[in-house]
Amino acid sequence: MTITIDPDSPVPPYEQVRLRIAHLAAAGDLPAGTKLPPVRQLATDLGLAANTVARAYRELEQAGLVETRGRAGTVITSRAAGTSHLAQQAAAAYAAQTQALGIPAEQALALVKAALEQ
Repeated sequence: MTITIDPDSPVPPYEQVRLRIAHLAAAGDLPAGTKLPPVRQLATDLGLAANTVARAYRELEQAGLVETRGRAGTVITSRAAGTSHLAQQAAAAYAAQTQALGIPAEQALALVKAALEQ
């Protein structure tokens, strides 16, 4: 995830962070379920105050673009990624079922690809 803050921009830093994350999610660079860095880590990486990044995350959450799962972190929602919630649930169910069967991830992906190409 690449976020660059322009200190000379009239757009506040929190808004630059919010817009960039929303754009990356919509473009598919941050698919649904992608875990965002912790607030303090991203703030340090960007040279911003933790409250600045926290505000961006709060606004993204209010818009339904991210979901905070307590200690599990903040993740991109299917809404932000443009993925239907039902498709996201189907993918999660398939992943759980193939893992339970002991099928390696590469083989599970190959099975899906083959099914989609029929």
